[in-house]
Amino acid sequence: MIANTAFLAALTVFLLAAWLAGELSFLAPYKAALFRLHGPVILGGLLVVFVNLSAVYYGLARWLFLRDTGRKLTHVDRQLIASEGIHEDLPVERWSIQR
Repeated sequence: MIANTAFLAALTVFLLAAWLAGELSFLAPYKAALFRLHGPVILGGLLVVFVNLSAVYYGLARWLFLRDTGRKLTHVDRQLIASEGIHEDLPVERWSIQR
């Protein structure tokens, strides 16, 4: 999930940078001076945007995809407690309640 969110954040940052490059095309004659003088600040800003987008996408993915996890785990615990549950397939150390 982390790799997917990082990929999505990198794609978003790339698209944002491409859009900004198109909008700021009037600065093209000054690009050497801009990158020499302000390159580290621009890269730092892009890194901050990337990290924040990764965090937002990760939180959104957790909210969307792990929403029912607690309910599903409760269901598995009930099956483990039952006499004819799935506990025959699992080793004893994986049981939530030892018999």
